[in-house]
Amino acid sequence: AYDRKQKLCKKTKEVLCRKKASALPLSPVFTKVNQIVRGWINYFRIGSMKTFLTEFGEWLRHKIRVIILKQWKKPKRIYTNLQNLNRILKLNIPDERIYSTANTRLGLYRQTKGNTINFLLSPKVLSMKNKNRPGLINPLEYYQSK
Repeated sequence: AYDRKQKLCKKTKEVLCRKKASALPLSPVFTKVNQIVRGWINYFRIGSMKTFLTEFGEWLRHKIRVIILKQWKKPKRIYTNLQNLNRILKLNIPDERIYSTANTRLGLYRQTKGNTINFLLSPKVLSMKNKNRPGLINPLEYYQSK
């Protein structure tokens, strides 16, 4: 079982490699990840894997957040996009907090662990469908719906 879980993580890591994934638009990345996760869950659906899928879903969303920030590139763009998300979602996060998050000198992986980005790019936001991209699948919800 451990080997199969590692294989799933390895497959998704190949798709979510920072260099490759940030060069593409989000729609092909989301569709490829959704296909991999759905296929794996449908194949191994009989087993009980609630805790694994919880951890895997958290890790997956974290990697997606890193790719989104990598695509935004500059702190100014990160700041404006996070501000727009804050305004649209009506989360009332102060501008100073968004500014400090956007201009931090931490690496992208560490930067996405912060509360501000986790609230603004929440699982609900990532799972929303846009006109040009599908929503990211939540592995645990998909597993429990089957």
